[in-house]
Amino acid sequence: MLKRAVVTGASSGIGAATVRRLVEHGWRTVAVARRADRLAALAEETGAHPIVCDVTDEAQVAALAREVVDGGGADVLVNNAGGAIGVDSVESASNDDWRRMFEVNVIGLRTVTAALLPILRDAARNAPTGGGSRPAAGGGIDDAHGWASILNVTSTAGHAAYPGGGGYNAAKFAARAVTEVLRLELAGEPIRVMELAPGLVHTEEFTVNRLRGDASAAAATYENVTSLTAEEVAAVLVGALEQPPHVNQDLIVIRPVAQSSVFHTHRGPLEARA
Repeated sequence: MLKRAVVTGASSGIGAATVRRLVEHGWRTVAVARRADRLAALAEETGAHPIVCDVTDEAQVAALAREVVDGGGADVLVNNAGGAIGVDSVESASNDDWRRMFEVNVIGLRTVTAALLPILRDAARNAPTGGGSRPAAGGGIDDAHGWASILNVTSTAGHAAYPGGGGYNAAKFAARAVTEVLRLELAGEPIRVMELAPGLVHTEEFTVNRLRGDASAAAATYENVTSLTAEEVAAVLVGALEQPPHVNQDLIVIRPVAQSSVFHTHRGPLEARA
């Protein structure tokens, strides 16, 4: 097993927390994002290998794939790059905002996955260098190859629609569909395809960016709620990758206890009823 992971959207939030967690667990990690300054700081902190890349630019993604190969390949891809723009209704939304959301959440995910699949296959094709063998279902030993994993970070917005979510809902529903199709298309190969769908996660940028820089409105989203942190999501994500390689956690939905659905978030202390 190479234990080398590529993480997109690594400059902040869940992506940066995932890079930190992977490195702490002994993974060689490639941190991918658009912002060179943030990547450089993360690389200095963690030792991760930084690659500046806009996942919506096919030429940059092709260069990313070449650099991953030159660095020794990879057996894990975490497609985390994404984001939301606005809370406008379907009627009043901007097509430009919708296009941008689809480009990064869906087209970018597909572009990176397609570019790195040959690299992941190389990892899955090669026999592991030590340990990890287990009896196969037919009674043989499934140790003739390595393994690879693709984990797509989507959102509970890809599982339940809500007013004002139109473009983001549509993009994350599409990302979920791409994940499910990919799992079917890779059936029979030793490549896991997993989806992690977080609910309310308090990060430094996501909601501020969605609300076009309105920091006070963004803060109100998390007011009086014990929301998830990026580090908590990263712990679940890395835990899924570190399950035995034949264990595929197809879908992981993670929410704070205070958020029972996209429509119901409890504000205030959690208390057992008398």
